[in-house]
Amino acid sequence: MNVSLLGQSEPLAQRLSELRGRAPQRSLDARALAALAANPGCRRRSLLDAAGVDKGAVARQLGRPAPFGQSPFALARGNVFEARLKDDGYAALLEPLRRHLGLPEESGTPLAVPDLLRRSSPAVRAERTREALAEAAADPALWTLLDHPMLRLTVAGSPAHLEPDAVLVHGGRCTVVEIKSFPVLDGSADPAKVGAAARQAAVYVLALQETAAALAGVPAESDPYRAQELPGSPSTTVLLVCPRDFSNRPTAAAVDVRRELATTRRQLSRMTGIGQLVAALPEGTSFDLAPDEGGAPTRPAEELAAAVGSVPAAYSPDCLSTCELGFHCRAQARCSDVVEQLGRGVRGELGSIRTVGAALAAAGAEPGGPAEDAEVDEASARLRYAAALRAEALGQVVR
Repeated sequence: MNVSLLGQSEPLAQRLSELRGRAPQRSLDARALAALAANPGCRRRSLLDAAGVDKGAVARQLGRPAPFGQSPFALARGNVFEARLKDDGYAALLEPLRRHLGLPEESGTPLAVPDLLRRSSPAVRAERTREALAEAAADPALWTLLDHPMLRLTVAGSPAHLEPDAVLVHGGRCTVVEIKSFPVLDGSADPAKVGAAARQAAVYVLALQETAAALAGVPAESDPYRAQELPGSPSTTVLLVCPRDFSNRPTAAAVDVRRELATTRRQLSRMTGIGQLVAALPEGTSFDLAPDEGGAPTRPAEELAAAVGSVPAAYSPDCLSTCELGFHCRAQARCSDVVEQLGRGVRGELGSIRTVGAALAAAGAEPGGPAEDAEVDEASARLRYAAALRAEALGQVVR
């Protein structure tokens, strides 16, 4: 499940390559794109991801590496589970497809699995997927499984390429099939993992909507609660396939992703265009790590930190689990004393109070004192009340 930002205008593509330097382009996956959509105001992540910069390597060179990403064991387990589902002519995968999507038995209509040119470039694969989707959608009686198709999605004005696990096409519509290695125990799965899978699948649904609209020559429907009747349009219900209990036998559940789809579309639309972000950079800015012959970075950390710091970030504590630069941005937020380090909820409650120091001062201020505006007055009253409750609680503990 990979994403690569391709197809920009030549000057923009060249500038992004210069920002990346000599390192190979780092592709995004759907998990990272969903995280990017969850924090669209972070220009730093938007630009580094568009340039294909390895944010993990940057964080290590800055001295604040993050224990981020899936473990190798989880990745290996997921690859083994998916391979077993697709062995022997997709025998294990067909069972949940028949049960949930109505795929006929082997004696009925055969399942078509077109060649999607997986060894080709993303652009060639995306074009081949469009052709296969159009062919499959043109015959309502045909059942077609697109194994690792390549989809195109516009992100911040630039085309991105996404690779879902599978898409089943029948009756002129298609359904995203998302394969995950986390288990379903006694009929229940980890809600956090199911939610993350739903957000990733929503990105695929959005890309399929864009693809179907492009094939029909019309704009994609902006309302996720309205089904766009176009050949190849995706269902907003995806099929999540996971191991049952502690075995490798699959079980599946239908997941409605309309809410995640609406959120993803809204957040991606808020992202600033990549061209604008590049134009705002100081001249000579580069995130090149300047690796030596052995591949070890030689770029001075102070110089790299200045380059990273030239792009505004939108830090929140959630970034620690979704972005490789989360610990670096947290350190910057702490040095700046901004209230964003306490979370989006606290930031919203404090209104125009922008620093932790100002919040503490407001909590200890006398009521009725001079204030900047009514918003600060209200926030100060809440802070004083919270401080009084804390003092009362601590006093009871001491006694």
